[in-house]
Amino acid sequence: MTDSPRHPPYLDLAPARHARGAIDLPGSKSISNRVLLLSALAEGSTRLTGLLDSDDTQVMLAALRKLGIAITAGPRPDEVLVEGARRFPVGQADLFMGNAGTAIRPLTAALAMMGGLYVLHGVPRMHERPIGDLVDALRMLGARVAYQGREGYPPLSLGWGELDLSRPVKVNGSVSSQFLTALLLAAPLATQATGRGFVVEVEGELISKPYVEMTLNLMRRFGVTVERDGWRRFTVPSQAAYRSPGHMLVEGDASSASYFLALGAIGGGPVRVTGVGRDSIQGDVAFADTLAAMGAQVEMGPDWIETRGVKVAEGGRLKAFDADFNLIPDAAMTAAVLALYADGPCRLRNIASWRVKETDRIHAMQTELAKLGATVTATPDSLTVTPPATWTPAEIGTWDDHRMAMCFSLAAFGPVGVRILDPGCVSKTFPTYFDVYAGLVGA
Repeated sequence: MTDSPRHPPYLDLAPARHARGAIDLPGSKSISNRVLLLSALAEGSTRLTGLLDSDDTQVMLAALRKLGIAITAGPRPDEVLVEGARRFPVGQADLFMGNAGTAIRPLTAALAMMGGLYVLHGVPRMHERPIGDLVDALRMLGARVAYQGREGYPPLSLGWGELDLSRPVKVNGSVSSQFLTALLLAAPLATQATGRGFVVEVEGELISKPYVEMTLNLMRRFGVTVERDGWRRFTVPSQAAYRSPGHMLVEGDASSASYFLALGAIGGGPVRVTGVGRDSIQGDVAFADTLAAMGAQVEMGPDWIETRGVKVAEGGRLKAFDADFNLIPDAAMTAAVLALYADGPCRLRNIASWRVKETDRIHAMQTELAKLGATVTATPDSLTVTPPATWTPAEIGTWDDHRMAMCFSLAAFGPVGVRILDPGCVSKTFPTYFDVYAGLVGA
């Protein structure tokens, strides 16, 4: 690493041959930002423990405080106390949302349904991430939402609207499940304002269904049960109102678990993660099944998962795969890098949502895997990776995307040197990732 301790431009990863150990996972980003908003909109105070400390959660915390929500730090670094207000006390605010999709989308819905004078904006990449499907749905409800730049993208300005719940609102489900999640999380604001039930109908194929299931689960914990007719129609009852459960423990992050479970699969293991397991409400625990299909040994308890596998640095190989990753798009990035160690070409299907994430992940992954010597072909919704016949030393660009940095740490088990550019981008969800990684791998 270079001399700058705060923001080193690169990190050289030493060649790795084995991995073993245990890690207590940081809290889930997806759960953390959902329960922060739910706590803010609930009646009563909520003590949150296990909360993730990262750029994305800091964005949500800062926005909620600016909106008048009282949030105090607890005795532990991962604990806060949120005083619910049911409605945001501040009716006019300029909110910087960074590149946190799990913050800007539900907050946009909540503020638009509540009404007020708000502006939401973020980093340049956030202004390239689509939000038009959510805005269309909010306008259908009667909310006032205007684009301040390019049509269909942030920044946004919100005003006072007149909500009409007399007919179902329709939302496209094929680009991001976060649009549906945003509408559902904010729905009790609309039901309280109108005294009517809130019905949302999904158009197109809903992607990332486990994330919507997570949303429904968390809403139930805060006292609101959504009626669901398959994955097409969701109804929030007219009397819906959030009530604090008093205390909420945030699960470990299942997406982050994928990197460590992969280490066990390619570095011999055992590697155990705690904080997430068989009882998890997160869809990405299914990545354990992907590893098992690739030949790893996987054991699982209520709140832990452990993997053992081959040693690829000594010539071991994983089994090639051709799989649909629509349900676990974030963990699928880990599988794409594991394809470097497979015994044949690997295909990742149904991953179109990658193109509207922190970067265009299909393009970014194709570019960086090719640097290492892999043959990579891409379509609008798939990626095929043929392992390198000859590996090439590479500087891996991370594209200001935390998951690019973390999943390419697995490339250190190959026979060439790997340099990770801008390793500090992991601060979005896992600021200490490379320290934890270093404690698990060895030459």
